[in-house]
Amino acid sequence: MKLTYTKVGDYLLPNLTIKNQNYKRINKYGLLKLNYLKKTNKALYITLLMKDELTNYLISVSNECENSLNNLMEQLKKSNKLLSEKSKEINQLERTKLINNYKNIAEENILNELTYNKNV
Repeated sequence: MKLTYTKVGDYLLPNLTIKNQNYKRINKYGLLKLNYLKKTNKALYITLLMKDELTNYLISVSNECENSLNNLMEQLKKSNKLLSEKSKEINQLERTKLINNYKNIAEENILNELTYNKNV
């Protein structure tokens, strides 16, 4: 990779351009990973930024976490009989409470993986 420079005053600044952009949505997990990289792993952050792979990396983290959340929620719904369609008709409020609790548990697991697992 050959860099060109522009002289600004007494300084030579690299001409960096963004290419190969993947214009998909970065969800909250991708943004949290970005913040985590900036604070705790600057070397990886700068490397991804310089190689123009940061956006694609964040999109892949977003997709992976979203899929993981959906899978965990499906497993939790299957494991609890109170989340069946019958219970939806009988007691909607209790079912909604349970779903929200399960979603919080699943998100907590994903956030733990996001911060402690270097592969995600």
